[in-house]
Amino acid sequence: MKKTVFITGAGQGIGAFLSLEFAKLGYHVFSMDLGDGKYLLQKTSEEGLEDRIYFQSGNAGKEEDVEKSVEVCIRKFSQLDVLINNAGKFVSKPVETLSWEEWSQVLHSNLSSVFLLSKYCVQYLKKTKGSIINIASTRAFQSEPNTEAYSASKGGIVSLTHSLAISLGPEIRVNSISPGWIDVRQYRIGGENSPELSLLDHSQHPSGRVGEPGDVFRTALFLADPENKFITGQNFIVDGGITKRMIYEE
Repeated sequence: MKKTVFITGAGQGIGAFLSLEFAKLGYHVFSMDLGDGKYLLQKTSEEGLEDRIYFQSGNAGKEEDVEKSVEVCIRKFSQLDVLINNAGKFVSKPVETLSWEEWSQVLHSNLSSVFLLSKYCVQYLKKTKGSIINIASTRAFQSEPNTEAYSASKGGIVSLTHSLAISLGPEIRVNSISPGWIDVRQYRIGGENSPELSLLDHSQHPSGRVGEPGDVFRTALFLADPENKFITGQNFIVDGGITKRMIYEE
């Protein structure tokens, strides 16, 4: 029986890329997103992957939507092997003007969604000795101004990851990935019209380039592999080395 991966925030960007690449490897992919999934559905059709990718519109930070989506996933594909919590919302505002509603929306979308999906998927992941992969961010460890809600949510994901790993092991492995700058322009509607990245954008990374969705996918694929069952409770930084670079003004 084919393995099944459930991916949130899958309508575009990293989530859409993960959906398409896992499907190409033969996985059944249940993709969930708050939007209409236009980009993902378009690419699914172009790649001839309609029999492997199923899209469900829903809010990953809303319990009734999560419960319903997990039920649909199991009804359609019978089992669940990998959960990738990728749903996310970003708000940049000075803390004195950031509203409670905006703060709550970011926390629910980014962090509460990880709790909810994990809660409702655990019973199925235990049967397959599956894996949970949470998409955090390097912003859990360093910040730009006016990113309090986003940074708090991503820091919470890293902490929730190791907590879940202890609670759910040894049946389920739980890890997180913290991407740095990942260029997702061509993986969303209209992204092809975005300005080109500069030489400085690339050269400031010790790796010599800005990240690509494939960098996140290959890390997720490694963590999804049951052969790597000795790895759990860990956070993997995928940022081209930039968070290790000391930067001084000259």
